[in-house]
Amino acid sequence: MQNILVFGASGQLGQCLKNVAELNNQDNIIFLAEAEANILNIAGLETIFVSHKPAYVINCAAYTAVDKAEEDADRAHQINVTGAENLAAKCKAHGSVMIHISTDFVFRGDLARPLTEIDETKPIGVYGQTKLDGELAVAAGLDEHFTIRTGWLYSEYAANFAKTMLKLGAERDELNIIADQVGTPTYAIDLATFILTVINSESKAYGTYHYSNEGVTSWFDFARAIFDISGTKVKVNPIRTDQYPTRAKRPGYSVMDKSKTKQTFNIEIPYWRDSLIICIGKINNN
Repeated sequence: MQNILVFGASGQLGQCLKNVAELNNQDNIIFLAEAEANILNIAGLETIFVSHKPAYVINCAAYTAVDKAEEDADRAHQINVTGAENLAAKCKAHGSVMIHISTDFVFRGDLARPLTEIDETKPIGVYGQTKLDGELAVAAGLDEHFTIRTGWLYSEYAANFAKTMLKLGAERDELNIIADQVGTPTYAIDLATFILTVINSESKAYGTYHYSNEGVTSWFDFARAIFDISGTKVKVNPIRTDQYPTRAKRPGYSVMDKSKTKQTFNIEIPYWRDSLIICIGKINNN
């Protein structure tokens, strides 16, 4: 079996990939945390590629602090653009296929219909712009790549909205949650499963794909579902975005069309609430 390298393995998606790989007894995947695999260190990357000779490289490394990116644009650009470009260059030099993870934040969020891979990208913040520029850098440097856009990631691993809600719900009697931002929660275990499906298919249908769970919801309804499923007793109030100002703007509507993904890889995608039930069950068991 040919080696698969995962960069950014200590993050949420990296941990989910490790979980799925272990469940599937897929032992040809090498997980590289940031401390041992800096995507900005070109010499270090060369050593890693020469040593492991990967057939596939999964780039989970990213600057994801959306609000902080507004005042830390240089660092966000380094990781999300230069780092992605470095990995693409090494993949090209060593004949590796790259799986690059991107985001729904590449869209403006002002179209009230599911967004396709060919819809206009028009980010409204630094984070989204750097992720879009990273996509473009990968595509310009490497034909053999799959760019997977996702959004609203949560899981039993790392910090995320679902775990934050469970924590706050246990501490407070009442919460105010934004109700006018609409998207689709994505269980990171489902995304990890899809990534390995792409690799194991050995498909050469390179390009950009969308992956989230099925369905549509708001942050308010997502929070309500988390509390309903977990049996958490807390009052949840819907509020508008302008009642909870943040440094970075968020897309108002970021539901992604996944027709291309489902047709190309012949997969069924779980409904978001069904996956949430599984995740909360795992969190409770832990």
